Amino acid sequence: MIKLSEPFFDEEEKKAALRVLDSGWYIHGKELEAFEKEFAEFAGTQRALACSNGTTAIHLALQALGIKKDDEVLVPSHTAFPTIEPILNLGAKPVFVDIDEKHYTLDVRDAAKKITKNTRAILPVHLYGHPAQMDALSTLCKNYGLFLVEDACQAHGALYKNRHVGSIGNIGCFSFYPSKNMTVFGDGGMIVTNDKLLYERIKLLRNHGSENRYHHILLGNNFRVSEIACALGRVQLKRLPYFVQRRRKIAHMYNSLLESTSLILPKEMQGVKHSYHLYVIRHTKRNALKSYLEKHGVHSEIHYPVPGHLQKAVPLSYRTSLPVTEKIVQEILSLPMHPKLKEEQVAFIGNTIKRFLK
Repeated sequence: MIKLSEPFFDEEEKKAALRVLDSGWYIHGKELEAFEKEFAEFAGTQRALACSNGTTAIHLALQALGIKKDDEVLVPSHTAFPTIEPILNLGAKPVFVDIDEKHYTLDVRDAAKKITKNTRAILPVHLYGHPAQMDALSTLCKNYGLFLVEDACQAHGALYKNRHVGSIGNIGCFSFYPSKNMTVFGDGGMIVTNDKLLYERIKLLRNHGSENRYHHILLGNNFRVSEIACALGRVQLKRLPYFVQRRRKIAHMYNSLLESTSLILPKEMQGVKHSYHLYVIRHTKRNALKSYLEKHGVHSEIHYPVPGHLQKAVPLSYRTSLPVTEKIVQEILSLPMHPKLKEEQVAFIGNTIKRFLK
């Protein structure tokens, strides 16, 4: 079976983990400090804070901005549900926005129509590794006095007009889950910002609201990350440019193999660099294609079959009609995409799809 995703590691990652075990320091030590510094430098921000996962990164970002009960946060419905969970867990209301059918990111025009007096923030998702329309969103937030929080959990290494995603809004959030463009081989997350006050507040909220041991000045939580995760993340961060380059090469191979077919292929907006966390195609016979690929030893997946606004965990009163989202979730299919994928495997996948289409 050709895997959908597979993280890369070698002896350097193993040595990093052993280094932490030998140090005897396992939480909030030198590895955390170095990882945060190195990630901020990579992202082009003044500050970075590592945390337990991408979901808690978004939760901490919204909490630090003061998002509370009955506040509204504009968010695409077509995303992983962990984008939406923190809004609900803070008692706020997710206002679901449709997507741009070409790039699957938040539709700015639809967002503008849904701003009310209760709107506090917009939470765009750089879905599949393709940046959202950040200039238009930045202008919209500025005009209405809204916070702009970037969900960059799938977009490590993606660029918007030569700026790393995550560095453009008030706060950017990343995930290091094993399938991501870089990983800590478990759960892990990162928050980036240029705002010193937000940074200091998140730092407290991440660690039980504690400024000094046994002294709690805010009601926080335990969203810490281990030293082993940080050590592994530092190695992966050094590899990230190669990982993204490799993913882009594989995407270009898929494009060449499949461009003359009836599939709808991923499109890259002018002025951006897609980091291809996922390579997502579309076809009206998606389900049959998925079964055919599985039969021939190719793992594929649907990201995501049920939109956020139709999830059972979302109150019925928050539901709305999102025609583009509801259309594309019936057609999308993610093909294998990871740096360890071989050229002959990509060719096999492409030829298998072409046989199905014939």
